[in-house]
Amino acid sequence: MIKGKIHLFGDGVSTDLICPGRYYHLRGNLPELAKHALEDADKDFVKNMKKGDIVAAGENFGCGSSREHAAIVIKLAGASCVIAKTFARIFFRNCINIGLPAIEIDTSDFEAGDEAEVDLEGGVVRNLTKGTEQKFPELPEKMIAILNSGGLVNYIKENGGL
Repeated sequence: MIKGKIHLFGDGVSTDLICPGRYYHLRGNLPELAKHALEDADKDFVKNMKKGDIVAAGENFGCGSSREHAAIVIKLAGASCVIAKTFARIFFRNCINIGLPAIEIDTSDFEAGDEAEVDLEGGVVRNLTKGTEQKFPELPEKMIAILNSGGLVNYIKENGGL
């Protein structure tokens, strides 16, 4: 079960907004790079993010380049989950591969600051502030196993392969 405060973004949030290219020189120091996560979309994102909070967005979250850094910096900034109306497919897989749950639901019900709860195995996202809930399609068993292992690398180490 994942529970946290919603940090809300709109449609078309690209990997360049998530992980600004001007900090590309920090790619070898991911914790330092994470200090700049989403700063071009919300300059106070990292300052306001608490460990376990949830990033929510509209359509096509993570569009743009396929760099894995974008998903990593969101996780390192403290996010426990990303929910969006839709994701760029490569970004979605990058999230799963690094152990960051990515759930597609209609986020229209959420406002910044709402408290939310995500039940990955039950397939439900609850807006605790508003008392609403939405079901989402069950993630494949293998994806749940990868998430439970903390990412693809850990899953392979633990299981000797896919």
